[in-house]
Amino acid sequence: MLKRLYVRNYVLIEELDISFGKGMSIITGETGAGKSILLGALGLILGQRADAGALQNKTKKCIIEGTFNIAEYKLQSFFTENELDYEEETTIRREISAEGKSRAFINDTPVTLTILKDLSSRLVDIHSQHETLLLNSNKFQLNVVDEFARNQDRLAKYSDTLTTYNELKKSIEIMKEEEAKSKADFDYFNFQLNELSEANLSDPEELSVLEQEQERLENAEEIKLRLSQGFTALSGSDDNMLVQLKVIQQQIAGLAKFDKTYEEIANRIKSSLVELKDISDELERAEEAINSDNKRLEIIQDRLSLLYKLQQKHRVEDLQSLITLQAELADKVFAIGTLEDRITAKTKELEELHSKLEKDAAVLTEARKKAIPQIEKEITGNLGELAMQGALLRIALIPNEENRFTADGAEKVHFLFSANKGGDFKEISKVASGGELSRLMLCIKALMAKLTSMPTVIFDEIDTGISGETASKVGSIIKQMAAEHQVIAITHLPQMAGKGHHHYFVYKTETKGKTHTHLKILSTEERITEIARMLSGETLTEAALGNAKALLSLN
Repeated sequence: MLKRLYVRNYVLIEELDISFGKGMSIITGETGAGKSILLGALGLILGQRADAGALQNKTKKCIIEGTFNIAEYKLQSFFTENELDYEEETTIRREISAEGKSRAFINDTPVTLTILKDLSSRLVDIHSQHETLLLNSNKFQLNVVDEFARNQDRLAKYSDTLTTYNELKKSIEIMKEEEAKSKADFDYFNFQLNELSEANLSDPEELSVLEQEQERLENAEEIKLRLSQGFTALSGSDDNMLVQLKVIQQQIAGLAKFDKTYEEIANRIKSSLVELKDISDELERAEEAINSDNKRLEIIQDRLSLLYKLQQKHRVEDLQSLITLQAELADKVFAIGTLEDRITAKTKELEELHSKLEKDAAVLTEARKKAIPQIEKEITGNLGELAMQGALLRIALIPNEENRFTADGAEKVHFLFSANKGGDFKEISKVASGGELSRLMLCIKALMAKLTSMPTVIFDEIDTGISGETASKVGSIIKQMAAEHQVIAITHLPQMAGKGHHHYFVYKTETKGKTHTHLKILSTEERITEIARMLSGETLTEAALGNAKALLSLN
């Protein structure tokens, strides 16, 4: 419920601070006094676009602040989800700088306009003459039926199924496109895979190992000669190095009696003799193992030629890259080979989802069918009270044709209207006048008000085009809504004004050549005077005052 509205530096409002109560509040005033300005200010804290041109004083910022009592409306989860402090009396504030920059706050925490709109849409519903055009929208008409049928959970379940169905359908389409393309790729990938598989690639180091072996075989004679020369020099001749070292070791050992140092040198030579003997033996074995093997060399050269060719063909620099490529090709060939099976499995899953979608849509349709007669009855009854006794509303469910399952279900809703008894039913946009649309929309709003927990409903001159007893009936319907909701009604009709629990008056003053808009709450005597003015104009008559008192006493 809106408890307080504070406005500063907005259009013709220098500063305004007004409180609102429960029940039905009436706002009246002369044409041009600024009633629409109030709605514009309120619209800013409801998330409407800000405009620096709306600032009265271009050097100061504009502030609009609304305080709402939200204790009864179970909005704690909204505040938790958006990391906001929950207060039973929540304040929404909008600031517009002189440069046109806008900021929004909820309980002094900065928020985006998206969050602001999300919260305000749960707090205030503004109904204006312009909104009546929504009646021509089949989407709006469907929402009315779903709201009355309490289809929120059914619609959410259907929507989840539809989303999953559409995502799976799209996935299958992509897989089929891949399948069509992969049929052309399969032979190519398979040929490459077979070529690499036949090469028997397993060891990333094979290339370097083979290159080393090739070099040994190509230089076998030179290697064998040098190994032989080394062995011969060490131990393979009569006057070899080992014999000479043995003689030297013995001579130095004979000097040990003169100095222990010579003994150490002799022992070192002896150790060297052991190491050189091992080297000599190893050289001999290596020389015997080296042989020219043209057949083996040919095999290695063929293998290296194949590996070089594969590397060049696939533009890689090592065997590991070829091995990786082989694994990737194997995955591609396997994926292509199993794609048809996966498409078959997904198609079966899609058929099962389609059946579920049929059931969810049927539940939605049935709930709508069940709700429609009661909607027609209540709205038609209210139309009769508003001097439209012959008017009838019929609601048609029309199955979708081309795209059967849409976001709204398996059918569209059309509101059909007949203004006179026995007349043909046609779509509202084709037969209803502006006044008829306005009254029909009021009946729908009154019906919806019974179903929702919207704290505040604002009516902006929806009584245009009506008068007399009809105006009184309109006021009665709105007053009935005020039993469950806070209702604020901007009106120019005295019959409506007399229904209010509270009465606010919008007026203008001029100070130092500047016009300012003000809003004040009227006392009982002031209400009588204002309603009398609405009845007779600026010249108040005793009859008008008497009628004004009568209107107030009747309500």
